[in-house]
Amino acid sequence: MHFNASISSAQDATTALEQDGFCWVSPSLLSSITHISANELAQFTPYWDRLAQDHFLKDAGQYRLRRHSSYRVNKTDVEQVPHRAHWQSIDHNALHGGIERLFEPVESALSSMPAWARLMTSLARLFTPADHNPLWFTEAHQFRINTNGGMGRPTPEGAHRDGVDFVAIILMARHCIKGGETRVFNIAGNEGLRLTLTEPFSMLLLNDHRIIHETTAIQDSGGAGHRDTLVLTYRSGGFQSRI
Repeated sequence: MHFNASISSAQDATTALEQDGFCWVSPSLLSSITHISANELAQFTPYWDRLAQDHFLKDAGQYRLRRHSSYRVNKTDVEQVPHRAHWQSIDHNALHGGIERLFEPVESALSSMPAWARLMTSLARLFTPADHNPLWFTEAHQFRINTNGGMGRPTPEGAHRDGVDFVAIILMARHCIKGGETRVFNIAGNEGLRLTLTEPFSMLLLNDHRIIHETTAIQDSGGAGHRDTLVLTYRSGGFQSRI
């Protein structure tokens, strides 16, 4: 696998996704692609202080807090759908797949921000050929992984696919932690590489058909450690469901 550190435009990101199945996007390029300033992005961050406990962890851990909402998105418009459970197949999530997990929704004050919608439509344009405008079934996951129990696991299910077409992982904050290294692997072979998102509003984009990914555990390095991310998934044809 090849890590292209010279991504400097939306076209570069699209090309990297086509060639490599993934790419890393800097905070400045994220702002350029989405037309969302650093100040606007910073207005998202207080909402990570009000996430709800994830009660579905099968390891009985208390280290993950989250919220989740679903949307229909195209290149120009966002429609939030009635609150629904998150579902993945066992094939895609061997640990937590096969069950409906109903989390607390993204707060309406965040979900109604113009920049929130602009983020989702901008990524829809990035994932969509210029001559198409499909409807993307998009799920937004706010995560906080903390170290209250000594260690937190961003991906307790291990290396996995999400069961969608594209995934965007945006780092919102890292506070007093070590670890949290993201590993991506080519699904068609043994190739892989490692990188750590360290700058707030840096982003990792994945073609979920070609790449499996995981993030290593985090440990406290100074008190009240946590790692905050926003994960946006884009799927054509409909949301994942039991039926």
